[in-house]
Amino acid sequence: MIGISKLYCGTVEPSDALRYGRMSAKLPSHLLQFSSDKRPVVVWNMTRQCNLKCIHCYAHAKDIGSDSDLSLSEGKDLIDDLSGFGVPVILFSGGEPLVRKDLPELASYAVKKGMRAVLSSNGTLITPQIAQRLNDIGLSYVGISLDGMEAINDRFRAVRGAFVSALKGIESCKNAGIKVGLRFTINKQNAHQIPEMFKLLEEMDIPRICFYHLVYAGRGSELVKEDLSHEETRKAVDLIMDLTRELYNRNHPKEVLTVDNHADGPYLYMRLLRENPDRAREVLELLEMNEGNSSGIGIGCVGWDGEVYADQFWRHYSFGNIKNRPFSEIWTDTSDPLMRKLKEKKKYAKGRCAACRWLDICAGNFRVRSEAVTGDVWAPDPACYLTDEEIS
Repeated sequence: MIGISKLYCGTVEPSDALRYGRMSAKLPSHLLQFSSDKRPVVVWNMTRQCNLKCIHCYAHAKDIGSDSDLSLSEGKDLIDDLSGFGVPVILFSGGEPLVRKDLPELASYAVKKGMRAVLSSNGTLITPQIAQRLNDIGLSYVGISLDGMEAINDRFRAVRGAFVSALKGIESCKNAGIKVGLRFTINKQNAHQIPEMFKLLEEMDIPRICFYHLVYAGRGSELVKEDLSHEETRKAVDLIMDLTRELYNRNHPKEVLTVDNHADGPYLYMRLLRENPDRAREVLELLEMNEGNSSGIGIGCVGWDGEVYADQFWRHYSFGNIKNRPFSEIWTDTSDPLMRKLKEKKKYAKGRCAACRWLDICAGNFRVRSEAVTGDVWAPDPACYLTDEEIS
């Protein structure tokens, strides 16, 4: 996760991470990636069921219920363990988490245990009543997925009316006082609408947007050909920086992040080195604290059936099930060779990654994307768009 607004525009001072002390329990959410203890943010895909049929869904979600979902009691046991382990944030995801009627009870339980509870949703089921209830229990944030304006978004969601319903969900969150943001997965079909997303942020007064690079997992593995080329990715990231700066210069700053391609960090730094060398040096220090890809370290995932994964995209490899062992025990057990190597993944990088000058900043980018394309977990990430000259 690369904070474009924070790093490129300085909306948060570089010294903040040091001033806050860098322990995850004390850090605000926008600085968690700079924590020194790296307790994981845990994504709980609490159900596979979803009312939409998104063509790039990493979870292969379906509009049918399942008996394999963790029960309310098992969910509370998970939260007890995560809280005791020091997990700072639990992200309720799916499928669509709001199809579970006990989502508010579980989120409230997490908040009472001292964790920040956030929600990843398609927004279509968020009524004013639900939004108010989520605000009352202390939910910290709702991220709502939109992948373009109405025609493109509804084509991606495979349900007509999804866009309009999501906008109503956003308004409900805003009216209830919950911080809400957008989640946009970039690909060839929607990259041209990045400016439209910035307009929507401003028109609806939405404070945050995350631009996700495509990860080849779930139904997203069928869209590899729809991923941007390296040159197209560079143009998209430059455009995101330009539009973020434009808002900042007009005194309408928004929190803008890019996610799931850690080449964005060095790319942003090299641009700043040309534009503002003094600022670039400060940003480089933050990028080194961030340490790049955090799968298996700073982010983890629990599936709807209790299986534990390195992140939400890596569900073809489970480290164990919380029905048999607590997450905290599974997460710290390095007898599994993949878990052990992920804890120190830079040692195992191959090819151009192994000799890359940015390895300490990027950590080799997304291993699951490398595996999907090459069959080798430790091969270079095919989505890295930095040139040989830039990494040498």
